[in-house]
Amino acid sequence: MIRSSFDLSTRSRCLAAVFVSVAGIALPGVALAHTGHGAGGFGGGFMHPFNGLDHVLAMFAVGLWAARQGGRAVWLMPATFVLMMAVGALAAVGGLPLPLVEVGVAGSVVVLGAVIALDTRLPLASALPLVAALAIFHGYAHGAELPAATSGVTYGLGFMLATAALHGWGLACGLLATRPAGLRPVQAGGGAITLAGLWMLAGL
Repeated sequence: MIRSSFDLSTRSRCLAAVFVSVAGIALPGVALAHTGHGAGGFGGGFMHPFNGLDHVLAMFAVGLWAARQGGRAVWLMPATFVLMMAVGALAAVGGLPLPLVEVGVAGSVVVLGAVIALDTRLPLASALPLVAALAIFHGYAHGAELPAATSGVTYGLGFMLATAALHGWGLACGLLATRPAGLRPVQAGGGAITLAGLWMLAGL
């Protein structure tokens, strides 16, 4: 029993450290979002989401929220995000208009952080369309910043794989927090993500 309590306490502290780190990186680093683009190919596509803090936080949050939702949401929500992100990228490459893309991307950080902070559980019929709508903004941003003279296929595969990796990071943190004592650090992390999103919106 003593060992179990110690493990749980240690787990909670580790989770809290993760989310405090997210907040520490997010708030002063918002100004760095969407800088340093230009590299093409698979490597450029893979690094693209990491060059925008809004992408990193939103994709991490999707995995975290999926873990809190549980059941089929664990894989359906990340898969939906990746799929619809690809659709958004194709729309951008095809020249289809999408207004307020940057607002949509930053807003997605606010929304996803809020549902985590409030530990909101939605039926899949509601959660999946929400995730899909937010993913389109991220995908459109990726597609709009596709470097000239580079393969859209390899570039797209790169940012899709990076997105899946960020989802996996969020899933891992969320699955570690399955016990009640793990909920508070998860909610604190969601709150930090929301604050970062609001900071981004204020800077647009």
